[in-house]
Amino acid sequence: QVQLVESGGGVVQPGGSLTLSCAASVSDHMYSFNNMGWYRQAPGKQRELVARIRYNDNTNYGDFVKGRFTISKADAADTVYLQMNSLNPEDTAVYYCKAMYEYGFVLSMHDFWGQGTQVTVSS
Repeated sequence: QVQLVESGGGVVQPGGSLTLSCAASVSDHMYSFNNMGWYRQAPGKQRELVARIRYNDNTNYGDFVKGRFTISKADAADTVYLQMNSLNPEDTAVYYCKAMYEYGFVLSMHDFWGQGTQVTVSS
């Protein structure tokens, strides 16, 4: 199985910065990393993609990011970081880490989710 541990949420003032991290613990060596990213869900809204990074370092971002956030991954571990700058109150949401792993020789795809971490942007 794959377990995700998130950290870095909190309260920040408008214009401030936060860094979220997500570390995967993989207990079955038949899993191989495909991609990992962050989604967010604000009250009354649908969950949306924030940023995602693939095994080959290709990235994609939600349209609302507009250059404010940067996703990166550690070289030696299945750990992803999301640096968020110029935060505004509209960024307030629960942020969820999601990882996709391939399994076995047939490369079936499996999604795993973290528990979520609250980000609140408020003065």
